[in-house]
Amino acid sequence: MNKRVVVTGLGVAAPNGVGIPAFTAAIKAGTSGVRHDAELAALQFSCQIAGKPEVPESVQLQYLDALELRSFNSNGILYGLIAGIDAWKDAQLPVGAEVPPDWDSGTIFGAGSAGVDKLREAIYKVDALNVRRLGSTVVPQTMASGISAWLGGKLALANQVTTNSSACTTGAESVLMAYDRIRNGYAKRMLAGSTSDAGPYIWGGFDGLKVCTFKHNDNPEAGSRPMSASASGFVPGSGAGALVLESLDSALDRGATIYAEVLGGHVNAGAQRGDGSMTAPNSIAVQRCIREAVKAAGIDAADIDAINGHLTATGKDALEVENWSIALDRRGSDFPYLNALKGMIGHCLSGSGSIELVAAVLQLHEGFLFPNINCEDLHPEIAAIVAPEKIPQQLIYKDLNLIAKASFGFGDVNACVILKKYK
Repeated sequence: MNKRVVVTGLGVAAPNGVGIPAFTAAIKAGTSGVRHDAELAALQFSCQIAGKPEVPESVQLQYLDALELRSFNSNGILYGLIAGIDAWKDAQLPVGAEVPPDWDSGTIFGAGSAGVDKLREAIYKVDALNVRRLGSTVVPQTMASGISAWLGGKLALANQVTTNSSACTTGAESVLMAYDRIRNGYAKRMLAGSTSDAGPYIWGGFDGLKVCTFKHNDNPEAGSRPMSASASGFVPGSGAGALVLESLDSALDRGATIYAEVLGGHVNAGAQRGDGSMTAPNSIAVQRCIREAVKAAGIDAADIDAINGHLTATGKDALEVENWSIALDRRGSDFPYLNALKGMIGHCLSGSGSIELVAAVLQLHEGFLFPNINCEDLHPEIAAIVAPEKIPQQLIYKDLNLIAKASFGFGDVNACVILKKYK
């Protein structure tokens, strides 16, 4: 018999809040984490604003010891460690070198890249004929599975320990992969999540693609404008989100706090056909992904209370809303409430889906809809599909039962997760 799967722990390192209390307060208040970035300005980027978690050394030392930090230069792994370890602790699970291997617990923790700054450092040393001075820490900081390997050791995880990577779909995909493993009885607990490096060597390619905004360098907090008529591209971001997924049986046995239930979802791709491409979604695939997620979750589309969209502040926001409307057969005042977290944090790339899923779980657990910021001039094509009151611009306290969260990524890949309030 398939197991029910619930969320028992949350962790986050986001541009507008590191740690669940700070992040929760920030999203309720509509606080932006987008700031001017002096490094991007010095490097003459068109977009000179970004979303980056603020992690002083005093906080870093809570997750890495002084020896580990001495040669550490991988901010994506740092963000993932903060989110992952916090989520594990939040679930009241043991942490420490004395903890024996936990054969029932693992992690699927995604990343789009790993240790780009560390890799750059290593490349310069190799080119300068200093290969013997690379040290022993380059590989663990730059291998694709670096974040899951670090978390596996820190948390004594002895079930599957791996990293997935599917561009901006990574975080949502990690949750569904972890869900499948628990549902089928292969693990009792899985730490799901994803992370993204920060910095010019990650963001430069997007600036070169001209998909980042250049119009708000003097007003960073207004720069990320999902669903806005004046949106002019996304703001690059970074960070990590983490969720402890657990079988309901295990959670009840432990007396764990249950934040929400994962009902299921769907992952697919559009094959870069139709209106899909390497950088654009195939609308038929997006609609199919949403419909199949609803079907897998065993719910009726009419019962979805809210959508946590991908909504990046590019020219594709209106198309995404249209695809939701077609897939769910809902529009106008019948459309679910619609949220876009990227207005506050920018587009955190491979970390975006998991940070947004953490927000969605908090909304179910505490009963609120966070305000959509920077869309006071709602895009007319969106306003024609969704009644404006369903795109709240102020905090609303409301009992929510079902939230659908979707992510779409380069390569024309899609994922949709259905979350339910646990009762």
